[in-house]
Amino acid sequence: MTLTVGEKLPGATLLKIGANGPEAVDLAALTKGRKLVIFAVPGAYTGVCTTAHVPSFIRTKPQFDAKGVDEIVCVSVNDPFVMAAWGEATGATAAGITMLADAEASFTKAIGMAFSAPPVGLIDRSARYAMLVEDGTVKVLNREESPGVCEISAGEALLSAL
Repeated sequence: MTLTVGEKLPGATLLKIGANGPEAVDLAALTKGRKLVIFAVPGAYTGVCTTAHVPSFIRTKPQFDAKGVDEIVCVSVNDPFVMAAWGEATGATAAGITMLADAEASFTKAIGMAFSAPPVGLIDRSARYAMLVEDGTVKVLNREESPGVCEISAGEALLSAL
């Protein structure tokens, strides 16, 4: 079943790199009483993810801040070490975007966003999407039809939907 607008996010534990290494991030605690933008990419360091999707949220972060968004989170089915390095490489971390790993794809599968493309080495990866979540409830959800496209899931498109 694919997540839809009006539904609560399922419980999930994602990972980030903290001062002492990998740290668990409880998604319910992260979203409780807060307004978040969560966007997901098929893979760190991949083409469209690096050249279009992440930059779109770096560009629009000030506008999201002005609209009361507490945090912008990027999720990918990668390990937390890769997500931390990719956040540094793209400038996302410096821009204030939180990079979280769904290392086992458990969150991605729970919300019905998993796909595989074996010819290019992508197994159990996330569809490309962006959503606005308020207090754990999905208010806006923009999912791309193709993982190689970044249009309705770009920062500018989500911003215009708010």
